[in-house]
Amino acid sequence: MSVSLSEVEKVRMEADCLWSSAEVESALDQMATTLSEKIAQSHPLLLTVMNGAVIPMGYLLTRLDFPLQVDYVHATRYGKELVGGTLEWIARPRISLEKRTVVIVDDIHDEGGTLEALRIWAQEQGAEEVITVTLVTKLHDRKIAPPSDFNALTVPDRYVFGFGMDYKGYLRNLPGIFALSEQE
Repeated sequence: MSVSLSEVEKVRMEADCLWSSAEVESALDQMATTLSEKIAQSHPLLLTVMNGAVIPMGYLLTRLDFPLQVDYVHATRYGKELVGGTLEWIARPRISLEKRTVVIVDDIHDEGGTLEALRIWAQEQGAEEVITVTLVTKLHDRKIAPPSDFNALTVPDRYVFGFGMDYKGYLRNLPGIFALSEQE
């Protein structure tokens, strides 16, 4: 899917801000406190779901003040598409999940298919406990999997981007969470 820079700039200029950077960071502060209470003593392995969770994971890590390890997994149902498809594995973690508390950090819980597939996979790899964490949960009735164990924010049933989430491969770097303009 090809996208022009003028299209990306237009989307950015017309986007509706759902959550400011300060609001996102405050929500991550609260989530980190609750998550810390659950996992601080478990020597956890945190897995970033690439590419969307890079920014949320970076912010979350600076709020977790205990020994932990970090790795990543690259599996997607979206690619540069706007809707999810079949799960595609690109990279698996190098650190063993066996007998570990594994925390999977993803950007969004939309229908939940990606996160649920990763949770099941982590269990199959011998994880002692699997905890799922998302920056946002989209509010709608099309869920195909249970909600994440920890979630920072909710968003309406709109196409969202920023703070790690993309619009056709762009705009992950926006300092907040935005939605496509409802005027389109």
